[in-house]
Amino acid sequence: MASGLRSPPTPRSSAPSPRPSAPSPRPTFDADLLRAYMKKLLQTTLQSASWPEPRERDKVKAWMKEIGERVKERMIEIQPRGFKYIVLTQINENLGQGGSRADLVCHWEDSDAVAQEVFANDSIICICVAFAVRTI
Repeated sequence: MASGLRSPPTPRSSAPSPRPSAPSPRPTFDADLLRAYMKKLLQTTLQSASWPEPRERDKVKAWMKEIGERVKERMIEIQPRGFKYIVLTQINENLGQGGSRADLVCHWEDSDAVAQEVFANDSIICICVAFAVRTI
């Protein structure tokens, strides 16, 4: 049975509600700056490199490790916080297959970034891809 009674209105403060603070800007990663560094790094590191004999293949591993570590260090210099970094470096023998190209993009957020660079001479082909994935 309805009695016709209603709950009293909820009192509201006459003071304005506090403004939510503006969100802090999300960090961004300058992929163009990294790409320029990668291009110069690959050229200076590999310009006179040639595919080693089978017993000297550790040279290729050393080149890939050096390039990967230096690219990661540069990424940290560009943006020290707010990102996780992934660097993939691959060096293959250039057998005249032509048309070397790398293309790989995986973006989960607008602020994620990818930089890629390809270097080739008469003997080797190097593909370096670096991802900056935002964590905050």
